[in-house]
Amino acid sequence: MKISAVKTFICHCYRTNWVFCKIETDSGIHGWGESTLEYKEHTVAQAIHELERYLIGKDPHNIEAFRHDCYRDAYWRGGPVLMSALAGVEMALWDIKGKDLGVPVYQLLGGKVRDSIDCYANGWFAPAKSPDEFAAKAVTVKKHGFKGLKWDPFGKAWLTIAKTDLAKAIECIEKVAASVGNEVELLIEGHGRFDIPTAIRICRELEPFNVLWFEEPIPPDDLEGLAEVKRHSRVAIAAGERLYSRYDYRKFFDLNCADFAQPDVSHAGGILEMRMIAATAEARHIQFCPHNPSGPVANAASLQLAACVPNCMFLETMLLDVPWRQEICDEDLTVKDGQMLISDRPGLGIELNEKELGKHPYEARDLRHYRGDLTDIRPVNAVPFFKNQMS
Repeated sequence: MKISAVKTFICHCYRTNWVFCKIETDSGIHGWGESTLEYKEHTVAQAIHELERYLIGKDPHNIEAFRHDCYRDAYWRGGPVLMSALAGVEMALWDIKGKDLGVPVYQLLGGKVRDSIDCYANGWFAPAKSPDEFAAKAVTVKKHGFKGLKWDPFGKAWLTIAKTDLAKAIECIEKVAASVGNEVELLIEGHGRFDIPTAIRICRELEPFNVLWFEEPIPPDDLEGLAEVKRHSRVAIAAGERLYSRYDYRKFFDLNCADFAQPDVSHAGGILEMRMIAATAEARHIQFCPHNPSGPVANAASLQLAACVPNCMFLETMLLDVPWRQEICDEDLTVKDGQMLISDRPGLGIELNEKELGKHPYEARDLRHYRGDLTDIRPVNAVPFFKNQMS
């Protein structure tokens, strides 16, 4: 079996654009990967095509050789573009290998330790603005059985936050906490937006609410600063979605930056790189909680990791998505009592429809975090993309 073609697809999905990679072979077996890199979609798609010379005519089963050689030969190593491109291709190669052998990818990584994974909901709040609107949305989400709710209550703050805005954010957390009770974990998102003293101040304000974690409290390129926040916080810290390899994570772990590690399979080099990061976290007794706000292939790959990683604690799950998510793929997901069931289908367990992808071409989108419309991340016709079962 030899690789015969590399294709990329950019599909608009309202908040951003999904970037998919398809690897074809001369045997007729193909694989899908996802390299969704928000706001750099064309750049990462081109980076995937620049890897073609390492792929065309090669045996797709030799995943380690591909990963090693591409990283070794990259004069400008690491970073989001290279590692996201590698991630999408690597996922597709695992998909091919699993399909060829007739087994799900987790079987190729040592077999599964669980059949399902606890999920927390993101995107549940769209388009809430006031604390009362957030609380009303939270009540609805609780009925779906999710184990946790994550959101950013901090408006459009950058580095510092006005006393009145902080008071509104805390009011929002207080009202959501009251609306869902003790059954649902609260996860507060910082989006890497605060300076060190402000982050520490917010941590102290969060203490009464027994939140599970405060995520990305400061910009992601200051790991020493993140460790400083953690030293001063009684609230657990989660971070790592904007670290791109085990080499980045070495410093993250050495500095004891966070209590939860959150690499993203679409950005951190792919499935095997994530497996290595998870193993290092396990040796440090740190929980592995993949960042997972993107498209269906990244979700499928994250589920395969959740199946075989012992210290995988929580999987991020978007509550709703664009209605055409169900049309571009054959995703078959079930959330039962707040846990997403893990597919036993060969490979990653998902197929995409090229014709349907073409119906939703790229649309330029800008970051919303500092414009005041952060919560406008889903269209009014957004729908669930999974079946929900409650005992």
